[in-house]
Amino acid sequence: MKNKIRVIGGGLAGSEAAWQAANRGVEIELFEMRPHVSTPAHQTEYLAELVCSNSLRSNSLENASGLLKEEMRRLDSLIVQCADATRVPAGIALAVDREAFSRKVTEMVENHPRIEVRREEVTSLDDNLATIIATGPLTSFALSTEMARLTQGKYLYFYDAISPILYGDSIDMSTAFMGSRYGKGMDEGSEGDYINIGLSDREYQNFYEDLLKGEKIPMRDFEKAIYFEGCLPLEEMASRGKDTLAYGPMKPVGIEHPESGETYHAVVQLRKEDLTGEYFSMVGFQTRLRYPEQKRIFQKLPALRDAKFLRYGSLHRNTYINSPRLIRKSFQLKRYPNIFIAGQLTGVEGYLESAATGLLAGIYASAMVNGEPVREAPATSSLGALTQYITRAPSKNFQPMNINFGLFPPLEKHAPKSERKMRIGERALKDLEPWRESVKSPAG
Repeated sequence: MKNKIRVIGGGLAGSEAAWQAANRGVEIELFEMRPHVSTPAHQTEYLAELVCSNSLRSNSLENASGLLKEEMRRLDSLIVQCADATRVPAGIALAVDREAFSRKVTEMVENHPRIEVRREEVTSLDDNLATIIATGPLTSFALSTEMARLTQGKYLYFYDAISPILYGDSIDMSTAFMGSRYGKGMDEGSEGDYINIGLSDREYQNFYEDLLKGEKIPMRDFEKAIYFEGCLPLEEMASRGKDTLAYGPMKPVGIEHPESGETYHAVVQLRKEDLTGEYFSMVGFQTRLRYPEQKRIFQKLPALRDAKFLRYGSLHRNTYINSPRLIRKSFQLKRYPNIFIAGQLTGVEGYLESAATGLLAGIYASAMVNGEPVREAPATSSLGALTQYITRAPSKNFQPMNINFGLFPPLEKHAPKSERKMRIGERALKDLEPWRESVKSPAG
């Protein structure tokens, strides 16, 4: 049907794609299989449920993720708008109250006059219909099988792990202390946004040994574990060397006790999951330890002896396609131009990046059905740089990627290293503006 798009998947990418296309006058059918069909990682029926961290990373314009968020704000991003509205303290990072965030996305999507939300599983695809597939890393088996037909079976996969979440009132604050690394993001009189648990050399050594010996959930015999480097299980990092954790998620630099000035060999940080501070996630503690082992090992840490778990860490299988071989810069499948791919299926990694591809797919698909030219985001913007990576990277060893300054084209003029990120950001926002005007929605 002309002037109509099917969006399959109500995660961050699908919700964003539906929002962008609907704002451009297109009628949307948004399909979400939950709650009728659930996944191992989801717990609610809300759209855009956050199943891993509650952080969308840095807000600074001298950080690539901060720049990407600013570009999305200027394009009326639903996801960034809802994140800003449900923000919880996290220093310079944009972290959200996960339930309030997902609830707000759901309300805004369901109340949009041109979006119809259909709670049903899609198991077949019609490549004659304008469709955006944004089913994410946990795409159902039925739809995965159907997509294999469209993509010649060229799938890759990796395993992703999520961190435990604790009840805040079960953490012993006589041993732990509030603070932010180097005091960043702290207003005058603020205690800081993170709970910090300092470990001595001996305490760290004991934790490291327990972690290596802990019983893990085994991989299935026919599957090979391919982890995304940015979200490695804690025990996988530990297996790479004794001090790997102390230089990674448990690094102590920039943290000292606010009263005694004591420094530590390693530090466990816990970040707020909601505005009230009822829940805290263990930063960087994604794991595939069995649940009883997580309880046993993590409760040996100072301040966590009586810790109660809202959710244990877990491991799940993520699926994505070989995008450099299969999709155009407009996110259309090369062989089936009515089919657009968005979100982590494209090979981007992270909430923000997934939403960004949904934003672009929504803009491009709406242009196609409206009979308008598909104008691609400038390569010098973070939206364009991310697109260039997933469509132009070597296909043989294609791996998921977060946005980073290494993806941007070099500056035309030399700039001192200290100014390079700032200059890249200035150029990105300048070049984004004429493109933003060319694809602006009537409401924008």
